[in-house]
Amino acid sequence: MQKIGLFFIALLSAFVGAGAALGVYLQFYAPQPQNNFTNTNQPFKQTGFGGTPDPASPTFSPQTIDFVEAAKKATPAVVHIQTFGNPNMMSNRQQQSMEDLFRDFFGQQMPDRNGNNSGEVRMGSGSGVIIEKDGYIVTNNHVVENATRIDVVMNNQKSYTAELIGTDPSTDLAVLKIDADEELQPVPFGNSDNLQVGEWVLAIGNPFDLTSTVTAGIVSAKARNINILRRQDGLGVEAFIQTDAAVNPGNSGGALVNTKGDLVGINTAIASQTGSFSGYSFAVPTAIVQKVYEDLKKHGIVQRGLLGVQIRDVTAELSKQEDLSVVRGVYIAGVTENSGAIEAGLEKGDVIIEVDGVQVNTSAQLQERIARKRPGEKVDVVYLRAGKERNTKVELKNRLGTTELVTNQAGKMMNIQSLGIEIQNISPEDATKIGTTGVKIASIKKGKFKDAQVPEGFIITHIDKEKVDSSADVVRLLEGKTGGVLIEGFHPTGRRGFFAIAM
Repeated sequence: MQKIGLFFIALLSAFVGAGAALGVYLQFYAPQPQNNFTNTNQPFKQTGFGGTPDPASPTFSPQTIDFVEAAKKATPAVVHIQTFGNPNMMSNRQQQSMEDLFRDFFGQQMPDRNGNNSGEVRMGSGSGVIIEKDGYIVTNNHVVENATRIDVVMNNQKSYTAELIGTDPSTDLAVLKIDADEELQPVPFGNSDNLQVGEWVLAIGNPFDLTSTVTAGIVSAKARNINILRRQDGLGVEAFIQTDAAVNPGNSGGALVNTKGDLVGINTAIASQTGSFSGYSFAVPTAIVQKVYEDLKKHGIVQRGLLGVQIRDVTAELSKQEDLSVVRGVYIAGVTENSGAIEAGLEKGDVIIEVDGVQVNTSAQLQERIARKRPGEKVDVVYLRAGKERNTKVELKNRLGTTELVTNQAGKMMNIQSLGIEIQNISPEDATKIGTTGVKIASIKKGKFKDAQVPEGFIITHIDKEKVDSSADVVRLLEGKTGGVLIEGFHPTGRRGFFAIAM
């Protein structure tokens, strides 16, 4: 009798277990019927962007971000730039850059705005950003390069002719000034250092002459070097913000803003095989823009401090080749004579890993940190030598080997050690006497000008056919030059003179 009871208990347990197993299978593993009705018991949801976001859900949706206020704040500060000039002034280098990554919107040759078919034709167009209420505008150098007239069309369609304050080909930036009869709305500078990869940004500009166009994307990368600012003097500074916001020809010089509407970059280039947007665009970060803008506004030239080193990224191949202990940082391939680097004890073979407390793992990152500085400023450098970490402080110098700031002040003396000369801007009275502006050579010591027998007191008016108005122009036109340079001007007696200087 006891055995029969045990049997029935076991049988009942088997049925209960089987029922439980069947229930689990039907609930979680059995194929669901295909129909057009919503299964309210389905535990999974599609991840599309449609529908109303659930406030209680932690899942992120683009619909929770509002770009409207940022666009309202920044769009009035973005202007349309139209350039005019002599088509013969467009250099081969500029024509090649149009076929490359710049892709700014160069239009067809057109009569000027007065309908005249003179030598002045429409060269191209781009964008710019109002920085101050009194009419200062930042744009790209390649947008205004070689233009004889620059027109600025506001968001409200009012048009002004701009004055070119200064350019910096090394960062592809330029500063313009307009005298407007209206209240201007500048865009405030944001902090590009605070940008995070994955953060939303807006690109505002005038692609294909479509004014006030706003597109959105995310920051794809920072401190990106794409070798678009190649220069023989090695002064090209590339530390671009890479985004996937749609940027097309005509956006050059326009604004990249964060979701607060603050300026974080100047749109400069796109990666494209066709000339139109293919997925990535590049902007100069405001950490560089703000410094270049202030220098051009105040001095007419960028006060660029240099470490005085030739650099390479540390790759696995270079690390093995040079028997380095790390695969990070920036390798010093050479040190310039009389530079701040050599005075601070840096040597070929050292690996820079930190500047002013910020890690640097690429040449672009190092260039970005140094590009914020001026000659005479000092930076703290952490580097590796034979695998051991060391520290030093480097005083930055300009390309001409001094720590002086270049100004346009008349009579201000500037010593160019590498050329053995001291120069100064001539006074307005002297300019009136010779009928043009220029820069006087106040003294000549041992060096290239002495070898060319240039006399003291000679006033330089042109360098390689380009007009010289100030000491800033001399520095800009001579720094990094190689080969022969043609110097044109006036002797102290008033006689015109020409000298060929071997650089």
